[in-house]
Amino acid sequence: MRTGWGDARREGVHRSPEGGLLDVLGVAAMVLDTEGRIVLWSPQAEQLLGYKPDEALGRFAAQVLVDEQHFELVLRLFTEVMSSGEVWAGVFPVRHKNGTSRLLEFRNMRLQDDRGDFYALGLAADGATLREVERDLALSVRLVDQSPIGLAVLDGNLRYLAANPALERMDGLSAAEHLGRRVEEALPFLDSDTIEAAMREVLGSGVPQVSHEVAGRTPAEPDTDRAWRVSLYRLDDSGGRVLGIAVSLIEVTDRYRAAAEAERARHRLALIADASVRIGTTLDLEQTALELAEVTVPELADVAAVDILDSVLQGRPGVTEGPLLIQALAVVAARPNPVVEAADPPGHAAQYGADRLITRCVRTARPVREPYLDAALLARIARDSRSAALLAQAGAHSYLAVPLIARGEVLGAIDLIRTDNPLPFTEDDEVLACELAARAAIGIDNARLYRQQRETALTLQRSMLPRDHHDPEGLEVVSRYQPAASRYEVGGDWFDVIGLRHGRTALVVGDVMGSGINAATTMGRLRTATQTLSRLGLQPAEVLGHLDEITADLDPPFATCVYAVYDPAAGRCRVSTAGHLPPVLIPRGGAPRLLDLPAGAPLGVGGVPFSDVDFPLGPGDRLVLYTDGLVETRDDDIDSRLETLLGLLRDPDPSLEESCDRLLRELRDPQGHDDVALLVARARD
Repeated sequence: MRTGWGDARREGVHRSPEGGLLDVLGVAAMVLDTEGRIVLWSPQAEQLLGYKPDEALGRFAAQVLVDEQHFELVLRLFTEVMSSGEVWAGVFPVRHKNGTSRLLEFRNMRLQDDRGDFYALGLAADGATLREVERDLALSVRLVDQSPIGLAVLDGNLRYLAANPALERMDGLSAAEHLGRRVEEALPFLDSDTIEAAMREVLGSGVPQVSHEVAGRTPAEPDTDRAWRVSLYRLDDSGGRVLGIAVSLIEVTDRYRAAAEAERARHRLALIADASVRIGTTLDLEQTALELAEVTVPELADVAAVDILDSVLQGRPGVTEGPLLIQALAVVAARPNPVVEAADPPGHAAQYGADRLITRCVRTARPVREPYLDAALLARIARDSRSAALLAQAGAHSYLAVPLIARGEVLGAIDLIRTDNPLPFTEDDEVLACELAARAAIGIDNARLYRQQRETALTLQRSMLPRDHHDPEGLEVVSRYQPAASRYEVGGDWFDVIGLRHGRTALVVGDVMGSGINAATTMGRLRTATQTLSRLGLQPAEVLGHLDEITADLDPPFATCVYAVYDPAAGRCRVSTAGHLPPVLIPRGGAPRLLDLPAGAPLGVGGVPFSDVDFPLGPGDRLVLYTDGLVETRDDDIDSRLETLLGLLRDPDPSLEESCDRLLRELRDPQGHDDVALLVARARD
C-alpha cells in the first residue's frame, strides 16, 4: 500500500522547509561504481561543480574532478574506502567545470545494494562555506554557554527544549531538569500563569516582549525574593513555521532590592509622618495609646496592644523587682481576631512573671523580637494557658515588643503580633516600631503627667468645696459640681452656702479664670476669703470689693462671682455680681427670668465699684446660681443658651435634686470642656 504525503503528516512526519542548514551548506552527493565511474549525480553537485548530469554520468570521477597530479592519491583513497568499508573524511582540491580549483570538505563511504554490489558515496560541501557555518555555530554555542544572561528555548507547547548554564544557575536546576517541563512545573514559586500568558501572546502575534520585570523565588534560593528582566521572542524557521519561544533573563535582583528598600523607606517615612499627626492629638492617656495602636495596624502588625506599668500610673516611675503589674491601655486588631480576646482588656491590670517576653522588654528597656513562634513562646506571651491557646488558634506566628521610654523612664511597651501577614517581623520592622514607640512615648507620658496633675487639681478642688451643707434657716438648697471631662484641665469653679447671723444665708457661686492646680488653689483662697468676709456682716457689694483687691494678688488674678444674701425674716434677697452670668429667679407660679443686675467687672480688675440689687424671695420662690460651664458651648451664642435654660426651668421638677440633674443632663456640653458649679435654692413655706 502506497503512503502519500498526507498520510505521512498524520504520522508526525513533516516536509522540511527550503533554506535549512543542508541548503545553506549546499551538500552535493555523487555515487561511483567500483571502477570509479559516476553513476548518480545530484543537483547540488551540479551547482557546486558546474557539470550537468549528462556531462558527468558514466565518466571516471578522477578524470572529471581531479587534476592529474592528484590521480594517484585519489585512486589510493578510493581503493581504501571500497576495500575496507571505512569512511574517509577530509579536505580535497576539486576541479570546477570552469577550470578553477576549489577546496571541498568530503565525506566518502561505501554503499551496498540488495544484490551485494558495492558503490562509493561522496558527500561534498564548499570548505569555505562549511568553515563559516562552523565558526558561526561555535560562536553561538560559546556565547550561549558563557553568557551571563539566562537563555532558554521552549517549544510550541511551552516546554523547555534547551537551557544554558546561566539559566541553570539562576533556577537552581540543570538543563536536563528543565527539558520537557513547563514553567509552572520547573519553577512553581513564580507567577507561571502570567509568564505563560505572555509566551502564548508572543507565539500568536510574533511581536517580542522585551524587558518585563518578573520577581519570585527559584530552587536556587527558595527563601529569597529575586528579580529578572525577561524578554520573549518567537522563533520562526526560514519557511515561516513557528518553532517556539526564545527566552532571555537578566538578573536585576540588586536593583529590585534597592527599589524595594527605597519603597519600604518611603513607606516607613510616611508611617512616621502619619504617626506624628495622629498620635498625641489630646492629653487623654487612653486616646493617645489607642492612636499609637491604630497607626501600627495593619501597616506593621495584625494586632497591637499598648501596655503601661501600673506603678507608672500610680505616679511611681521605675521598674520594680519581682513580677510586674501591667495595665492594658488599648488593643487594636485589623479584623475580629481571637488574639483580642487573649489580650488583657483595656483598663485591666495583670501580673506578668520574669519569664514573660513583655517583662523582659520592660526590664531591659530593649525590643524583644521573636520572628517565629512555637508553643513555648506563645506561653511566654500570653497571661495564661487559655490565652496561649487563643493565640495559637488565631495563627499568631511572629511577635515584637518595643519599650515605651520617655524622659529616661520605661513606661510600658507596645506588643505587636502577626497572624494574617505571613512574613515574620524583621530587623527593619523593629527599627520602625522603635521609632513609632519613641514618638508616642512622649505623648503617653505627657498624658500621664497631665492626668496626675488633673487628679491632683481635682482632689484639691473637691477638698476645698463644701462636702455637705445642711439646709440653712428658711431655705432648701441643692448643689452640684462636675469637673471638666478627662481630656480637659480642671477649672476653678466653686460654690458655697454660708450661714450668717440673724438667720441669714449667703449663697456664692464663682469661677476662677484658668485651669489646673493654680486655678484650684486660687479658688480655695477666694472661698476662704469669702467665708471670712461674709461673717463680718458686710453687704454683697462690699464683700466683692474686698475680694477684688485680694484676687489681684493671686495667680491667676481674675475670677467671676455672684454673691447673694437671703434674709428669711424679711423675705428678701440682696445680690451683687462681678462679671458673672445672672442668676435665674423663678417665682412660685410664675415664669423664670434672669435677674437684671449690673454686670460688674470680674474680680481682680480693680477700681470698678460693685452694687447691690434687692428683690423679694417669698415662700416657694426658687433661685438658680451657676457657672458658665452649664450653658456655654463652642457653637452657640450665650443668649440662645440662656433662653434654653429658662425654657427648661419653666417646667417644674418634683424636687430640686431632679431639677439639678435635668439641667446638667440637657444643658451641659457633651464634650465637657469646662467645669460646672450649680446651686438651686428654694424659700421654704
